[in-house]
Amino acid sequence: MSTPFVVAVPSKGRLQENAEGFFARAGLSLSKPGGARDYRGTIAGLDNVEIAYLSASEIAANLARGAVHLGVTGEDLVRENIPDADRRVLLIDALGFGSANVVVAVPQAWIDVRTMADLDDVASGFREQHNHRMRVATKYINLTRGFFARHGVSDYRIVESAGATEGAPAAGSAELIVDITTTGATLAANGLKVLDDGVILRSQANLVASKDADWSNGARETARVILDHIAARARANKYREVRTRFAGCNDALLMEAHNRFGVVAPFGGPTSSGMLTLHCPPGKLYALGSFLREHGADTVSVVSLDYVFDRENPLFAKLEAFLRQ
Repeated sequence: MSTPFVVAVPSKGRLQENAEGFFARAGLSLSKPGGARDYRGTIAGLDNVEIAYLSASEIAANLARGAVHLGVTGEDLVRENIPDADRRVLLIDALGFGSANVVVAVPQAWIDVRTMADLDDVASGFREQHNHRMRVATKYINLTRGFFARHGVSDYRIVESAGATEGAPAAGSAELIVDITTTGATLAANGLKVLDDGVILRSQANLVASKDADWSNGARETARVILDHIAARARANKYREVRTRFAGCNDALLMEAHNRFGVVAPFGGPTSSGMLTLHCPPGKLYALGSFLREHGADTVSVVSLDYVFDRENPLFAKLEAFLRQ
């Protein structure tokens, strides 16, 4: 039996729902034949694919050791948990959900500390006054060390956070924190503020590939099929299909429509009967329709697109280039 192609997705909560929704919109329906509590699943129509339901941090760890081919996890976990991440894994595509920023936050009472340079300035004085270094509570040890080093901040020590990181300064276990935030409301509720230049990483869920997985010819072909679906859905989201027919259409008119409205003619210019099919960005539909009618079109119809499969697949090309490195 051939080795299965393994795709890891989050095992619970909104991340699981969003990941399954993302694949479903791409025509890749995930299911659990063993029931809702099963941690293994399948993709309809792809018999050699195995879905592994894991926590987001476990997905990063499995990508690092090549135990899965593709995984959906946050960039923050990739950057934190995988040394030399850009060499070992590929962030193929940002998925538009699971957004959170990794930030440096200090007490709002520190009114003179607004930037990392300010933080560096007070670090030495803090040590002299309190006889210990500033403590930074965080779960993001590697990201914190790298970011502080790039800003020349060295007089601190990390306190690894095991619970609610934002509560550490109020509890007296740390002076400042590095944590994730979406709206900043929780930080504010705990009397904290993000430094002006304190955003370490703007993270979101990504589709990630592992370089150390078994990339046989069969595995690459499976990846091509999966990424074809995803790329075709992404192209479809960028456009609506516009159809019309009028005798006055010519190459000059199509070029003007392209320049003004960003349209493309995927099947070339009008047919001998004057039929024309265009793909138009959603925000330009009315303007394009008005333009076509002004130039002789009586009727302009617009339909949504489910998928647009193209000869070239930039996602698979990106993966192939990464695996050749």
